[in-house]
Amino acid sequence: MPIVVQKYGGSSVADAAGIKRVAQRIVATKKAGNDVVVVVSAMGDTTDELRDLAEEVTPLPPPRELDMLLTAGERISMALVAMAIAQLGYKARSFTGSQAGVITDSAHGKAKIIDITPGRIEAAIGDGAIAIVAGFQGVSQDTKDVTTLGRGASDTTAVALAAALGAKVCEIYSDVDGVFTADPRLVKTARKLDRISTEEMLEMAACGAKILHLRCVEYARRYHMPIHVRSSFSQKEGTWIVPENNEGEAVEQAIIAGVAHDRSEAKITVVGVPDKVGEAARIFEALAAAEINIDMVVQNISAAATGRTDISFTLPRTDGQTAMTALARIQSEVGYDKLLYDDQIGKVSLIGAGMRSHPGITAKFFAALASAGVNIEMISTSEIRISVVVDEGQVPAAVQATHTAFDLDANEVEAVVYGGTGR
Repeated sequence: MPIVVQKYGGSSVADAAGIKRVAQRIVATKKAGNDVVVVVSAMGDTTDELRDLAEEVTPLPPPRELDMLLTAGERISMALVAMAIAQLGYKARSFTGSQAGVITDSAHGKAKIIDITPGRIEAAIGDGAIAIVAGFQGVSQDTKDVTTLGRGASDTTAVALAAALGAKVCEIYSDVDGVFTADPRLVKTARKLDRISTEEMLEMAACGAKILHLRCVEYARRYHMPIHVRSSFSQKEGTWIVPENNEGEAVEQAIIAGVAHDRSEAKITVVGVPDKVGEAARIFEALAAAEINIDMVVQNISAAATGRTDISFTLPRTDGQTAMTALARIQSEVGYDKLLYDDQIGKVSLIGAGMRSHPGITAKFFAALASAGVNIEMISTSEIRISVVVDEGQVPAAVQATHTAFDLDANEVEAVVYGGTGR
């Protein structure tokens, strides 16, 4: 039988009623003639509550022990979902990430999947059981310790398992009906997309769209795995994220797929950097050594009088102080004047594969921002994306103005948020 992998987010399994509803959907998929593998997140806000509890005990919990604690949330969900399926008369077996064969590196809190060895999952399927897997976790190849994959990474667990098992589709269930042209919590007139390419979805996820984890989309693209994003609270058709080799039928797709925003970043400006070969390399090598991901980078033209320049870049807000400390250590070596830190910024991005062949998109985007009184601090582009950094308080106005300017508004409200956080 074909294998279907389903992932249910925390809002879908937030309470006993939700777990029973999810179990009925899983059993219906099994009755339809599929083998079913299910990946679950922790119930509701369990992960945040466990993290808060750890911080009450100690302000700096050891990463190994924090991972051990946080993985308990998904273990609770998997066991309860398996019990609910058994109550419906079907066989189910629950597995932790390590039991499911999710092998990772040893970076606690943000481990990456190295390999999937789903022998026990395949054995359960062969025995006619529905396999329930705890998302967001694995086991280190080197230390054999339990690891977590980072916030929202149950999506990645699901797609990785789907690829390893040769599944026909990976279904991602959350509390919205699919992928929308903007965050439905911010833009009530956002439209649901029937289809979107993995290329566009990759940019959307990288730019702050929280409907899918970035590494999940990267995995889907690498293994040509179709993803169906839909709601566990309704029976509506969701959004299909289709690999590049399936996109021929959608050649004349919309110019713009959507508008994404991200309010989790900060901006650092290194002021007065000597304009000499290798100085920028030293700055970013120090950040790389601190394992900090950099997003947008802007270097000003050197001032002729001083021979110095300013370099600005954005990074995750949670890494802000680590970055400032790393850069402070090399001030005497590089010889820059000072550091400026701003954590009151937001990023707004316009995404669409049609940008490649349609001129005037940039002008229209900037005109929409200007009409809304939004000041642009930084600009970054790719073939199918334009991103700007603005003041955090101007993000809602920027998103709404851009959404309207590119005719993305629906005639009636399509965006219904059934649950809590959107994951």
